[in-house]
Parts: sequence; C-alpha cells; structure tokens
Amino acid sequence: MTLDVSSAPIASDTTDHAPPAGTPAAPPATAPAGRAHALLAHDLPASLAVFLIAVPFALGIALATGAPLTAGLVSAAVGGLVAGALGGTHLQVSGPSAALTVVTAGLIAQYGWPTACLVTVAAGLLQLLLGALRVARAALAVSPAVVHGMLAGVGLTIAIAQLHVILGGRPHSSALADLLSLPGELAGPHPPALLVGLLALAVLYGWPRLGRLPGAAGRIGARLGRLPAALVAVAAATALSVAAELRLARVELPVWEHHRFFSMPAPGPLAAHWATLLGLVLTVAAVAGVESLLSSVAVDRMTRRSGDLNRELRAQGAANLLSGLLGGLPVAGGAVRSTANVQAGAASRMSAVLHGCWVLLAALVLTAGLRRIPLAALAALVLVVGVQMVSFAHIRRVHRHREFPVYLATVLGVVLLGVPLGVLLGGSVAVLLALYRLTRAHVDVLAEADGSYTVRTHGPLTFAAVPKLSRALGGVPAGARVTVHHDGSFLDHAAYEALHAWRTAHRGTGAQVSMLTDRQGRDVLDPDGTVRAGSSPGPHRCRAWTPWVGHHCIEQREEDPHVRLLDGVRGFQQHTAPLVRQELARLARDGQTPSQLFLTCADSRMVTSMITSSGPGDLFTVRNVGNLVPAPHEPGAADDSVAAAVQYAVEVLEVASITVCGHSGCGAMKALLDGVTEQDGPPTALARWLRNGRGSLARLHRAPAEFEGRPAVDVVERLCVTNVVQQLDQLMANPAVERRVAEGSLRLVGMYFDFATAQAYVLDAATGRFAPVHAEQPQELAA
Repeated sequence: MTLDVSSAPIASDTTDHAPPAGTPAAPPATAPAGRAHALLAHDLPASLAVFLIAVPFALGIALATGAPLTAGLVSAAVGGLVAGALGGTHLQVSGPSAALTVVTAGLIAQYGWPTACLVTVAAGLLQLLLGALRVARAALAVSPAVVHGMLAGVGLTIAIAQLHVILGGRPHSSALADLLSLPGELAGPHPPALLVGLLALAVLYGWPRLGRLPGAAGRIGARLGRLPAALVAVAAATALSVAAELRLARVELPVWEHHRFFSMPAPGPLAAHWATLLGLVLTVAAVAGVESLLSSVAVDRMTRRSGDLNRELRAQGAANLLSGLLGGLPVAGGAVRSTANVQAGAASRMSAVLHGCWVLLAALVLTAGLRRIPLAALAALVLVVGVQMVSFAHIRRVHRHREFPVYLATVLGVVLLGVPLGVLLGGSVAVLLALYRLTRAHVDVLAEADGSYTVRTHGPLTFAAVPKLSRALGGVPAGARVTVHHDGSFLDHAAYEALHAWRTAHRGTGAQVSMLTDRQGRDVLDPDGTVRAGSSPGPHRCRAWTPWVGHHCIEQREEDPHVRLLDGVRGFQQHTAPLVRQELARLARDGQTPSQLFLTCADSRMVTSMITSSGPGDLFTVRNVGNLVPAPHEPGAADDSVAAAVQYAVEVLEVASITVCGHSGCGAMKALLDGVTEQDGPPTALARWLRNGRGSLARLHRAPAEFEGRPAVDVVERLCVTNVVQQLDQLMANPAVERRVAEGSLRLVGMYFDFATAQAYVLDAATGRFAPVHAEQPQELAA
C-alpha cells in the first residue's frame, strides 16, 4: 500500500521510478522573448506548489536527525537556490536528504552539531572533486538491490524512531533500542500527541483519495486534492492542537540570531576520530550523490530531456558546501519535490530557484506560525516518508532478478549496524552472490532408452566446476555412446582440458562422443567447428529468445509505451540487425517462401516465433481475436480478410501446413461464454466478429475437445481447445484448402499453448485429444 503525502508519491523521493501515468511532459525550452511569460505562467505556480511541500518536509527531516530545526530550512533554501541554479537537471529540486537521516542523526548524537556541519562541508568538497573528474555515471553502477535495500533500511529506522514521537516519547540512539522500548511506549502513550499524530496520518492517507469518492463529492475532492497532503496534514493537526489547547511538544524554532552556523570543532576529538569521520564524509558524499543522480535520471525520464549528471554532482557539492557553512543539513536531489515540480508545469530551473526564495522568506517571516506546529504532526509526516521508502515494487523487482538476499542483507545491516556497515554488508553479499553465479554449473547425466547417454551442462564451466563435471562424466559406462550438450555459456581453459581429456579417453574404449557446445550446434572442441554426422539435435540450433529473459523492458510498465517501443527498435538495430541483415537481404531478394500458415490469437502474450523457434521467412502468420476462421454460412459474421490470407497462403505461397493455435485464458472465449453475441441492441464490431465462434460454443455442449493425460482446468480452457478443433473444420469450408487436403499436399494441425506452464499441445487425429509436446523426443503433428 502506498501513502501519498503530496500530489506526487513520496516513495519516489529517493528512487529512480519511471514517470507516473499521466505525468505531463515539461514545456519546451522557451526563446528569450518568451522567458518572462514562462516564468509567470509556469515556473511561479510550480515553485509555490513545491514550497508548500518543502517546508514541512524540511522541518520533519531536521526533527528526525536531532538537528536544529532551522537547519532543515537552511538546507531547503540552499538546495533550491544553489543546486537549482547550477544543476545539470533543469527541473530537479534539492533539499535535505531523507536517505541520510540515520547517518546525520548518529553523527550529531556522537560528535555534535559543529562536527556534523564540518562533515557536510567536506562531503560537498568531495562531490565537487568527483564531478570535476566526471565520474557521475560510475556512481550509478552500484547494485540496485544495495541502493534500494539501503533506502528501505533507512526508511524502517526513521519510521520506528518517529513512532516514539507520535506516542509522546523520544527516539533512542539505534533502531534496535527503539524496537525494544516500543512496547513500553505503546502501553502508556501521551494522549494529545497520539491524537495529533493519528489525525496527521489519517489526512496523509486519505487526502489524495478524495477524488475517488462517487459523484459530486469526488469532483470536489479532486479539486481539494490539488493541495499537498503534507501541508494539509500539518495544518489540520496544528489547528486541532491550538483549538483544543492541547499541551504537547511543539516546534522549537530559535530566532535567527541564535542559529548555529558553522564553527570549527575542537581539534582534539577530530584527531582522535579522524578515520571514523573520514568514513562519514565518504558516506555522506556517496549516499547524497547517488540519491541525487537517481532522482536526476527519474526527472529526465519524466521530462524526456537529457541532463548533465556531472554538472548535477558538482551543483550538489556546491550546495552541500554552502549548507554546511551556513549550519544546514546535507543536501540531495529528491524525486518527490522534483515530481511535484514537473506535475505543476515547471518550464525551467527558475521554479527550483524561486522555491528556495519562498523557503527563505518563510523562515524569516513565518517563524511565529511555524512554532505552533506539534512535533507529533511532523513525526507522522516523516514516518510516512520512512514507510514509503520500503517499496514493494522494488522488492518484487529484486526478487524477480534473484537479488533478494542482497536486498535483505542490506536492509538488516542498515537497521542493526547503521548505514555504512549495512551498505558494506549488502555489497559483500552482492559480490559473493555474483561469484557464486559465475562459478555455479549444473551437470545432468541422462540415460536414454537406446543405451546411449546425454550429458547436459548449464551455466559457465570454469575450474570451479571441473570436479563436478569430472564426477558426472566418470559415471558414464565405458563404451556407451554419449552426446554432450553445453548451453553456450563461458568455457574456461580448465573445463576445456577436462572435457577434451575425457573425450579422448572415452573414445579410446570404442565409444562415439558428440559434443554440441555452442548456440550454433558446433563442436567447440574441434578447431574447424565441424558438426559430426548425426550430432545435430534438430533443425533449430539457435536460442534466439535466451537474451529476452529478464530484459529491462518488461519491468518498465509505467514508461511511455512509445518510448519503450523505440527503445526496443534501437536494441534491435544495435544487437540483432547485424546478425540477421544478410538473411533478410536474401529474403528481400528471393521473396518469401514460408512452409506453414500459422493462424493464432492476437493476444500480446502469444509470441509465435518464440514457441516455434522460427525466424524471418519461416511462418506466414494470421492473427485475430480468438484465432477464428469465419465460416461462409455464418450469417452476419463473415469476414473476407482471413479467407483471403488463407487463399494466398494455399494457392500462391503453396504452404505445406496450416496450424490453428489457441491459448489459455483467451478473452474471446470468455466473452463467448458470457453471451456477448446475444446481447440486446445493435451489435458492436467485436460482437459481430465473435459470432464466428458460435460454432465452437455449440460444439462445446455437443462434443468438447479433451487433453491427453489431464482434464481441462475449467470451462474456459475446454472451450479454448474445442475452438481449435472447430476452426479446423471451418477451414475445410475454404475450397482451396479442401482441394489441397484431398490431394495430400496440405495438412491441418491443431495446437494449444498454456501460458502458466509454457507447455504446447498438439491435436492427435488418431485419438482426438491434445497431447503435450515433449522436449526429449520428436513428436508428429497430427492433422
């Protein structure tokens, strides 16, 4: 569940999310004559919207770190004025760093505020140096599981600590101490603080959802929802506490004459703890830098602009340098402020600069009003920020990429050991996991029915896998015929020598050994790459879809579909086009000569070339909703496009087979069962088309198709396979098909694909059932 504390999701404050659906593109850069208009029409309103989010957020972060509350306002103002004016990402808005809350809190508690300011200044100088060395892109090479684990660990630590404030207590020095003392706080909370905190939490959760109310209330709620939830929550909690005259802790905002600017700490403690402080400087610079750069990437995606990350890193360094000198918190770019800036229609960096001006003005003029804010309200805001730093989308993503151990180790390390040691622990687990995957190999020995053996290896064969490989090969009986299949992964010299020595010894017993060890089916142990007779497992030796597994495009579902499509085209031009250009040129010269017509559903999950291991020129494909073949006798449902394609394939291309392929979970079959063709009123285009499936519906009640060895999962699956049989019958109504089938030069094939199990089935004419296609042995496709 995601809680929004502004018009943009706070969870994205430290992440590289794709732009939310409906996010408007930034207005184009304006000419000099139009800059004044852009400033008034776009940047000024956007700066006010960001300002309303930034002030409570800055106070909340300062509260969570234990710093003077004025330090939060200083960092927000400096982030807007300095980073906004100098940054390489035009619409990025910077302010106090949420990701550094735990680090800063520990730094202040252990070494004091002057040392914290010194560390911020030194981190800023280091960021300036790194930006000058142009290493910003290298900073993004950190494992995403470590980055998101760090943010989640920081978020949990923040949330646990602020829960104490909401209950009327004070947080302790560590997350573990906070957890241990939490039962006592829950047993005796401070009622006024708890009431104010719960009200703020309720507003933070409910305010963005007012637009979802039905009727006029929803329309009014949508208009009210334009106000930032964070501002409304703090205002409502403050109003309640003042109106009810509640006695509880409030913001202690000192007058600016008493603000603690930078002062050099005593040299003795610095000399005694120089190594620890150096580590803290590196941590602050690295975490703030990575947070800012990830936010920059996210903003560039939203605005479809290309920013300068090295310039952005230098700007963040300058902002941290000045913020430390002025007594402010560490500064970083944040996607929550930046997303709000983009959604409010900002056109240039002036919106961020103006937002800094408004923060500075509020800090000087509105101090009396800010002092009325209850600490419990700010704690509720920061608690929500912390909870949203634990992103379930990121958890699913790292789990999908098998990086969850890294994520979990980082989260636990940050919570229990602190940010530096937690990140070190997560990075160490990431390295160990990578080494494990690089050295792990599977070796399977299969005894065939004819007495031969098949040895299949998966993964990189390195020196670490040689013992396992030798044991597996040693189990093959002397004299047995052996085929070794390697999946084409890395093969180092030690594994090469082991395979070569075993093959030589095994052939010495009079046995035949075939080694298929690369993706073209060649014997990599032979210098000429010749394939021995009988060694090829079949006509399909390529693994064209292996690179697609885990491809980044399946993760970016919130990205602009057109951008994703063009990214795919660019990937084709870069990686695939050079490999297929020669074959496509031949097809362009000679024309197409497909051997099969493949008629299947338009469902996006149905990738014909993947499940048939086919390539350009192999299949003449026809796709429609429900893989239907209109019957000439079906009243009001005839369609000539399919008949024309069938006639062209049969008479002009002279294909040798026609396959009708259905699939599981077909929406067209569900619609037929729901009676879409029988609804009252004028039929829609979809209803008219689905009339071509009424024969399948009738056949379902008369003679449904069945599977070999298992029942249909439900009535929808039973109709899906029955529909394939019915469409084969309706194909025979085409005179060209009927003639070729009678001549014996054309065969009809029924096929079904189950997505959940990635299993294909073919219709066996002898039994009338759909039998599974097995990888181990060839299977005849029966008409």
